Amino acid sequence: MNKSLLVGIGFGIAIALGITAIASDGISLFSSQPKYADVVSVTPVKETIKTPRKECQDVVVTHKKPVKDQHQVAGSILGAVAGGVIGHQFGGGHGKQLATIAGAAAGGYTGHEVQGHLQNSDTYTTTEKRCKTVQDSSEKILGYDVAYKIGDKPGNVRMDHQPEKQIPLDDKGQLIVTAPVTQSK
Repeated sequence: MNKSLLVGIGFGIAIALGITAIASDGISLFSSQPKYADVVSVTPVKETIKTPRKECQDVVVTHKKPVKDQHQVAGSILGAVAGGVIGHQFGGGHGKQLATIAGAAAGGYTGHEVQGHLQNSDTYTTTEKRCKTVQDSSEKILGYDVAYKIGDKPGNVRMDHQPEKQIPLDDKGQLIVTAPVTQSK
């Protein structure tokens, strides 16, 4: 046999054994499997947290003073007496009596109204503390819903951090993320 033929056969066997060894470890020299998933969209998953707190302020409150004479009897009587005295100054005979009665009636009505007005405007003010519960809102990011593609195959995953434009894949074509996730394909 020719020496070059023997060397050629030896190289051929060595190359065949090398390719077989590499292929048996799961590594292929001709693999076109992607190394990254392309991120299509990222949506933050948020939770709104409401925290109650008490908010107080001082308020000026106007109160009506208590009334001793609710029916304004004193004003009616004083008005009737004053009206009667004034009415008695006019007219003569029966006219004087009519003027006195008319003056007493008008004075009684006027005294009643004046006392009612004075009682309604007799007020005092105090300062009171009024409190209410208000809700402060804040948002907390729980994670990120990520839509991705591996080649033509779309998928979704929730991640604990916002990913870059690509997510690395392991040697089995699975996403490599740093926290436990729920993955759907």
